[in-house]
Amino acid sequence: MAKRYWLVKSEPDVYSLDDLERDGSTSWDGVRNYQARNNLRAMKVGDEVLFYHSNARPPGVVGIARVSREAYADPSQFDPKSGYFDAKSDPADPRWSLVDVAFVTRFPRMVSLDDIKAQRSLAGMELVRYGRLSVQAVTRPEFVRVKKMGGLT
Repeated sequence: MAKRYWLVKSEPDVYSLDDLERDGSTSWDGVRNYQARNNLRAMKVGDEVLFYHSNARPPGVVGIARVSREAYADPSQFDPKSGYFDAKSDPADPRWSLVDVAFVTRFPRMVSLDDIKAQRSLAGMELVRYGRLSVQAVTRPEFVRVKKMGGLT
């Protein structure tokens, strides 16, 4: 199967690219939107991921991660002490999934949402069309363009 490309959003004060670089990899947990969950479930090891800082001033893509483990049950859905607890999720058929992602690189310069919106070639990106989704598919040409805008070839 061909490599796919994705964009994940995180608030930098919750979990930033700096945190991912420090940790090396992390579980991408807490996703509680069905479309975003389905995107997580479609991810394969080796897929590349644009790392986007949301709720930042300005928001934008700051680097690249790679899927290092495919989807598995998000344990927080079963933990009553977790803010992501879901009493309706059945351990035999978990409702929510996560993947592991590993740090690849940071961009020499952030690619702001405004920069992305200013590019006619990126007008079809889910980020532009459906801004709120936390895990989004990205086409290869979109990925390559954003990477180049961030200062990487």
